[in-house]
Amino acid sequence: MRVCAGVVCCVQARPFSPPKNCNASPPPAPLARAESSSSLSSTASLSAANTPTVGTSRGPSPVSLGSQDSLPIAVAFTESVNAYFKGADPSKCIVKITGDMTVSFPSGIIKIFTNNPSPAVLSFRLKNTSKLEQVLPNQQLLFSDPSQSDSNSKDFWLNMQALTAYLRKMSEQNPAVSYYNVDILKYQVSSSGIQSTPLNLAVYWKCSPSTTDVRVDYRYNPEALPSRASLSSIQVLVPVDGGVTSMQSLPAALWNAEQNKALWKMSDVSEKSENEGMLNAVMSLNVSSGIAGANERVERVRLCYIFFL
Repeated sequence: MRVCAGVVCCVQARPFSPPKNCNASPPPAPLARAESSSSLSSTASLSAANTPTVGTSRGPSPVSLGSQDSLPIAVAFTESVNAYFKGADPSKCIVKITGDMTVSFPSGIIKIFTNNPSPAVLSFRLKNTSKLEQVLPNQQLLFSDPSQSDSNSKDFWLNMQALTAYLRKMSEQNPAVSYYNVDILKYQVSSSGIQSTPLNLAVYWKCSPSTTDVRVDYRYNPEALPSRASLSSIQVLVPVDGGVTSMQSLPAALWNAEQNKALWKMSDVSEKSENEGMLNAVMSLNVSSGIAGANERVERVRLCYIFFL
């Protein structure tokens, strides 16, 4: 699920002097994300001697820049809400919200960085950091000022030499791609239990030697989303052990016999739609194959997974 929690970025030119002692770890592998939520541009002008003429194409991702043009960079924020619900007790809900910031560079920009011995340093500011429990920057590519006094924002700037080397290495490994995605930082958002979950769940199980009855109640929680956005591509996955031979469900669900899982695919949920409901399924078990005898205690996995965007 994508939930952008009030993060604002801006890119600007600034003097850059990397620290002499920096314990760098290898940058994480790039993510294959295509969506972008905002654009970044640098206000720095490139020197005329190192700036190609307007209209020059640089391979699969053409970048045409004049001396005052902005750099075509895209930023994607992806946040995930992971919640553990135990029965119908909201006080036992455990929530962890994590986020990733990815910057996408067109392949043509590598030549600009390489030809310019002192490229403009890209920097950004992360706002509303008082809502974050921790921020984990890519230490090889990012620098920050730990003595910054503002507790609600944090400034970062990129190590342009390391970034250029990293992009060049990626282009050598994948010369045909148009864009390169670079993981810049990860963070964890402070949560307030079940109030932080966009979709509240309660799961009920009734098991006997020959049947399993499962019910999933759900309710849309717009307060957990800053823009009260709708939830789409909702999938509810329920694994059931014990040798299921048939299933009756409402609304209709799909049963995967190889994985022993029931799957509901739901329509979008929002304030404008039916924002609460119930999923119910009764599974008949094979009691003649020895998997679950009538007088034996049947162990079934009582789990429920839900995925949405």
